[in-house]
This record gives sequence, C-alpha cells and structure tokens, in this order.
Amino acid sequence: MDTHDFGQRSGLQVGPVSLGGMRFPPNTRKAVDLVRHAIDQGLRYIDTSRGYGESEYIVGRALRDGYRDRVLLSTKWAPWIKPIDPDDDTSAAAVRRRIEEQLVRLDVERVDFYQVWSLGSLQQLDQVCAPGGTVDGIRKAREDGLVGHLGMTSHIPLDDLYTRLDALDWVEALLLSFNLMNRKAAKVLRAAHERGIATLVMNPVGGGALAEPSPVLADLAREAGAESVPDLAVRYVVGQPYIDTLLCGAHRPEDVDATVASARRGPLDAAALARVDERLDSLAPEEVGFCTACKYCMPCPEGINIPAVMQAVYRDRYWGLHKTARQRYRRLKGPKAEACTRCGTCVTRCTQHLDIPAEMAYAAEAFAEEESATP
Repeated sequence: MDTHDFGQRSGLQVGPVSLGGMRFPPNTRKAVDLVRHAIDQGLRYIDTSRGYGESEYIVGRALRDGYRDRVLLSTKWAPWIKPIDPDDDTSAAAVRRRIEEQLVRLDVERVDFYQVWSLGSLQQLDQVCAPGGTVDGIRKAREDGLVGHLGMTSHIPLDDLYTRLDALDWVEALLLSFNLMNRKAAKVLRAAHERGIATLVMNPVGGGALAEPSPVLADLAREAGAESVPDLAVRYVVGQPYIDTLLCGAHRPEDVDATVASARRGPLDAAALARVDERLDSLAPEEVGFCTACKYCMPCPEGINIPAVMQAVYRDRYWGLHKTARQRYRRLKGPKAEACTRCGTCVTRCTQHLDIPAEMAYAAEAFAEEESATP
C-alpha cells in the first residue's frame, strides 16, 4: 500500500491500514503466520499491548527473520488496566520496569512507539504527566534508546480531551475509537491532526458490529456504491483526511485481505461521502428523538443502568443491529429492564421526554426472547 505522513511530529510514514494485536487466534503458529501475512500485505504499523494476553510474544516471534525491519512496532501499558507488580503505579520507575519487560517479551531492543494506555479521565492524564510520572519515564527510555516515540490511547471524555490538546506537546500519536456509528471523536482527531499528531482509530468496523447483517446499513452501503457494509466502514474511515491509519483487529488472514482490498478501492467520492454523512446525521439519537445518554434520568430507584439499556434499544430499533444490541444488553451488570416498576421517576427527568418505562418493557421482551432462544 502507498504510505503517507504519520503526523508531522514523528517524521514517519504509514499506510491507511495497520494491524491491531488484540484479536489474534489462540493457536500460536496461526497467529505468527497472520502477523507475517499482514506485513506481507503492506501493513506497516503494529499495535500490541502488555494486556493483550500472549500478543507481545506472538508479535516478537513474527518479527524474526527480517520482519522487524519492515514495521513500526508499538506497545503500551497502564497500571490501572494491567498491574504486574504490587507497587505498579504511574511513576517513571514503574513504566521503566514494564518497558524493559516488554522488550524481552517482544524479543526486540527497541520499540518505535510506546503508548500510555487507555487514559480514562483528565485526572489520570494529570497523574501520568506529573514530574517523575509515566511520561517522564518513557522520555528517559527514549533517551536510552529503548523507545522511539511517545503516544497515548484515550477514552477521556472528548470535550475534556479537546481542551488539553495544546498541552500535549509530548504526544506524537493518538489512538481513539471512530467508525460509522461512532463519529464523536472527529473533532478531536481533526484538531490533533492539525497539530501534527499522528492519528489512529480503533474499532473501524465497530468491533465487528458493522459486519452484522443490517438492512439499514446495507441500504446505506448500496447508496454509497460500496461492496458491503464492512467495505463502506473501512472506506469511510480511510476517506477522512484527519485520520492517518486504522487498526485492523485481525483474527484471520481474510480479515487483513478484506480490509486492505477496501482501502485499495479508495475513499468514497465526495457525493457519496456527503450522502453517507447526511444519512448518519439523520439517525443520530437527537434527530430521531431518542435517548442521548445525558444520564439525567439516573439514578434509577431499582438500580437499572437506564442509558445503557436505551443504547441497546437504539441499536436494535434504528440501526437494525439486533444481534449486537442483544449482546450489549446481556453484558450489562446489575438489574436490567425486567426490574423496572414503572414508577415514572426517570420520565420526569428525561430531557427528551421519553416514555422510558415503555422502552424498558420493550427491552425486557425483545432481548429476553433472544436469551431464551439461546441454548
């Protein structure tokens, strides 16, 4: 694949598709072959993590025999996600221990990128940026030749993250979630790109959700001239000028091949892209008059996570993603829609004036039917 600037700060080049290391097959030989297949197909950037099971070991084995020289290798760690030692924290000493350990796991002398992993709040960002903290530890590792460049992956509320971009002078790469159904990060990605930060996106096919049959999305793909919904999803992301590369979380060689094929078809033309954006805008919760997850309805007297249930209903009703909606519902912790007593407390608080008890009844019936049908 053709390459282009990977942001301005790094001075590196990358292709439109990169490899994510979280979903490798459990068979080590197949996983190693998968990584090498991806590299042979032109995927230049590999993203792994201390928290992805055996992923670092697999990548390390795959990069032998000359493959290491063909890629940009990135890994990451955070104590709030994957503490290894009892005293792991956000200090420079802790991240140095992890970096040295990860180099052994990867069987390399140096990684091209080291990311602060899955920041969830501005408080965590402040902790890692404090003197003697994680960022200082990664900088020292860079001075010692163990790390080439610094970056971060984030689930910080996007409005909060946007306010801090100018202060993130150490960030050379930023990884966020972005796809057809989740375009909220566009503003942050665009601003980061303008500041010379390399921009990567995870979940470009919605973690597999956009591969599920959906008449709504199938119609959208046909209107845009895409070959399938996954093809539309990849080409939509590739067509955003503020996104440098997407991570293909491959489980099979076919996942790599399909993503590369879509990228090679190129972005949607301007007219098709405009139609897609118009249709996506029309399906936004505020446009269809549905739950915007403002959380004013909370807390529920029965302990139901009302916004989470409503998001499952939204996917089911407006996107036709019945399977993933039910999966999301089943993964919810605590009382579910069945526990609703129709007390009406949430209705008085809802900014959209929704009949939430009726939606709870819908969820209880629609999603319970799927549960009872599952062996």
